[in-house]
Amino acid sequence: MNKIMKNGFKKTCLAVMCSMTLFLTACHNDDDNRSFQPQEKVFLGQKAYSADILAEASNIQVMRYNMPNVRGERAEATAMVLYPNTPQPKDGWRVVVWEHGTVGSGDSCAPTNNLLNSNFKVLARSLLTQGYVIVAPDYEGLGTQGIHPYLNLDSAAQSAIYAVKAFKQQQGSRFNGAWVSVGQSQGGHASLATAEFADRDSNYKAAVAAAPASSLGRIIGEIAPQALKAMVDAGQDERAKAVYAELLAYAAYVGVGIKAYEPAFNYRNIFSERAGIVAEKAEGTTGENGLCLQPLITEYINDINLYLNTNPGKTVIDYPGLVANFQDNSSVKKFLLENQPATEKINVPVMIIQGTADTAVPYIITDALQKNLANMGTAVTFVPVSNATHTEAIVKSNDLLVSFIETHMPAGVSP
Repeated sequence: MNKIMKNGFKKTCLAVMCSMTLFLTACHNDDDNRSFQPQEKVFLGQKAYSADILAEASNIQVMRYNMPNVRGERAEATAMVLYPNTPQPKDGWRVVVWEHGTVGSGDSCAPTNNLLNSNFKVLARSLLTQGYVIVAPDYEGLGTQGIHPYLNLDSAAQSAIYAVKAFKQQQGSRFNGAWVSVGQSQGGHASLATAEFADRDSNYKAAVAAAPASSLGRIIGEIAPQALKAMVDAGQDERAKAVYAELLAYAAYVGVGIKAYEPAFNYRNIFSERAGIVAEKAEGTTGENGLCLQPLITEYINDINLYLNTNPGKTVIDYPGLVANFQDNSSVKKFLLENQPATEKINVPVMIIQGTADTAVPYIITDALQKNLANMGTAVTFVPVSNATHTEAIVKSNDLLVSFIETHMPAGVSP
């Protein structure tokens, strides 16, 4: 996404916000800085999070806040806020924004409605022990009204940026202002998006992206078929089913997500007839009750098994998933172009973590992304993790990740 597109989005959001006199008392045009307006009602309220506990957290809240959605309208969103047991620093808390991986598109999938993810707990414990506050957005449309625009750069960035604004509005001087973003998979994509859109915020200090989703067209259309064939040839049919089902689930969420800003889009057109029936379960009947990731993967595995049982002689790679020319669909083509992360220099230090055994976001994809970022002048710290899978890499790199954050944003001096 280029600066012209970003500035166009900023102008759209600014125009919408200026017209909402119930929430704004003043508004000015500043294309280079989405500055925080004290009069803007961003923070809406909070309630205690009760689905899980974390010993290192003194308090966990679910914060409600306003953000601009993908249609340029004001929308309510939610975020989990975890406070450490350590004393508040003299000059206020520092914030780490956690941007989560793919969970699904239904409201029931939102992290604030579920137990804490086990991998997230590893990082959360470390950050809370160091004295950071963690703000973890659900993202637009997850847990709140509207379809979740999966892997949309604009939406992901604003979910994070406005969560920080809401926290500032609530906390005032108790929040130092300094913040960084960290994410894995979908959240890695979101963290890079945040880094692009927060590049004029002097309080934004760094970004971490683990196995960031990118180059989806190349993964699905080129790399995945080759990898699946190699698995089948090696007699790894069960592994091939799981990998194929996961990729189809991601594709289904992309299709549903496009409907968030293009309601007439028919994502069934990019799937075969049978794979499209499963894809509809990602949306559900209302857009609010779609299946979460693991149940959707299971649905695809079951259908692949049914296909193989009724088509003797066929293999996993013969299962009719996406249509051959899915990338030629105008809506998909626009999505792939506009939502590819890291297409411009990022002005804060960036750490990118990638497992070499990742089958969801292959190593070759992320390696190319980080090299491109570095060539544009971004200060990139690349952490390849040998033999680590998609969800293992960030856990195995936890100490390096926390050290990177501490270097670029120390937690502050306690009283």
